Amino acid sequence: MNFIFPPQPIVGLPVNGAHAAFPVRRVYCVGRNYAAHAREMGFDPEREPPFFFCKPNDAQSIVPVAAGATVELPYPSRTENYHHEIELVVAIGKGGADIAVEDAAQHIFGYAVGLDMTRRDLQMRMREQGRPWEIGKAFDFSAPIGPITRLADSGEINSGAIVLTVDGNPVQGSDLSHLIWSVSETIAQLSTLFALQPGDLIMTGTPEGVGAVVRGDTMVAHIDGLTPITVNVV
Repeated sequence: MNFIFPPQPIVGLPVNGAHAAFPVRRVYCVGRNYAAHAREMGFDPEREPPFFFCKPNDAQSIVPVAAGATVELPYPSRTENYHHEIELVVAIGKGGADIAVEDAAQHIFGYAVGLDMTRRDLQMRMREQGRPWEIGKAFDFSAPIGPITRLADSGEINSGAIVLTVDGNPVQGSDLSHLIWSVSETIAQLSTLFALQPGDLIMTGTPEGVGAVVRGDTMVAHIDGLTPITVNVV
């Protein structure tokens, strides 16, 4: 097919131990998937069904972070409350719909460390008005993500420390075992709403301790067993 102008190139994430990149198709995000974070956002942490929102899959949203590299993340426009949210990212390698919980791991290609960056003031304004969150969540450069570790190399990841530091100070910290909805449960639930495809990413939610960063801050995001990422706000 011919196009009237060149289409946006597919963004690819590095894969540890591979020469080929992981092509990103869609980015699904899970809201309020740690009880302590639900409380700090003013919500009841009871185990309600998970809800989802999306980020664009293009290079303006997804920022690949190579192993050992430090990326510069531009401070976004129209916000004065720019928040960090560290998350376990699940990369889907096998598609499917209505996936059973016990089969969900068969659809995982691997895992990565990611940041769901948020214009919190804009998100809250939209929430108060009953409007969609896109301007708070789906803006340019809103999702730096590190190299993917293949499931074959890591095994299933259901526990382990998840920690974010800002300028060396720990600000977010929890364990993946504290997810309200596990990775397998999240995949199963999401697959009842969308037919998952190879190339999809799922950002599984952030623990407590979210807060603002400013220009000049350096964030280091760590999850046990995965490649950490370092991000400077500029």
